[in-house]
Amino acid sequence: MLIVPEARIQELMTPEAAFAAVEACFAAMARGEASNFPVVREALGKGRQYGFKSGLDRAGAVLGVKAGGYFPGNQARGMINHQSSILLFDPETGVPTALVGGNLLTALRTAAASAISIDRLARPEARVLGIVGAGHQAAFQLRAAARVRRFDRVIAWNLHPEMLPRLGAVAEELALPFEAVDLPRLREADVIITITSSPAASLMAAHVSPGSHLACMGTDTRGKQEVEPALLAAARVFTDEVAQSVSIGEAQWAVAAGLLPETAITPIGDVLIGADPGRRAPDEITLFDGTGVGLQDLAVADRVARLAREAGMGIEVEY
Repeated sequence: MLIVPEARIQELMTPEAAFAAVEACFAAMARGEASNFPVVREALGKGRQYGFKSGLDRAGAVLGVKAGGYFPGNQARGMINHQSSILLFDPETGVPTALVGGNLLTALRTAAASAISIDRLARPEARVLGIVGAGHQAAFQLRAAARVRRFDRVIAWNLHPEMLPRLGAVAEELALPFEAVDLPRLREADVIITITSSPAASLMAAHVSPGSHLACMGTDTRGKQEVEPALLAAARVFTDEVAQSVSIGEAQWAVAAGLLPETAITPIGDVLIGADPGRRAPDEITLFDGTGVGLQDLAVADRVARLAREAGMGIEVEY
């Protein structure tokens, strides 16, 4: 079995490679070639979350599980709050083949999914990017979005505004003007990314203009919420997987309130393979509910394991 430590991931996985791996994963799901297994998520108290996401990509011959979660006390310990590891198996024999650090990969695959939705659903002329959230993953989201659209400026809001300068520094690296704003000013944005761990909605329907695209990436657990349910009712909703969207994703609230039928939610993979047209009108609000499926993690981890073997990196152990 090959072990690829977290410290080696940045040498092996690029944002571009993550984009390609996640895009292929969504397409395989839409073609019925890959399946996610039910998610296990448990609250450990004090805001901590732990769980498992797993699946099988028959076309890519990838089987595995990601174990990890969110530990809000880690920042005070000098670590990031998201901690995870990915274990891959041979789908024919069940023998473990690789153990891969999952922290950077989680940020890269989440940003890749968001960027795929922007690439396929945002208006081509989108020029203003709005971001709700300024935690660890926000910087990855900003960089990934800037790769698929030529934005003129970035506006952002965070519950704790003292965290925004760190995101502003990333915008400066990208030569993009940056401004911290109040929530109502997000109406200026053509694309809005939400990336928080909030238990209550902050972004309301009144904060979003017609024709906007939203990538809601923070809600991946029962009880989390980033946006007002009425916003989903007013939008054309897409997701990585419908089953997760209605159970642990942003759509859980709108579906429970009877504002959004499950049948109205479209997998993003259908857009990628041409089974759905995606955006249908310039003034249509599109919303991607990115819940983070296990197959995304397996796709990027498998890519890392292959690259590590080719480069003679990682640690081979008898198991």
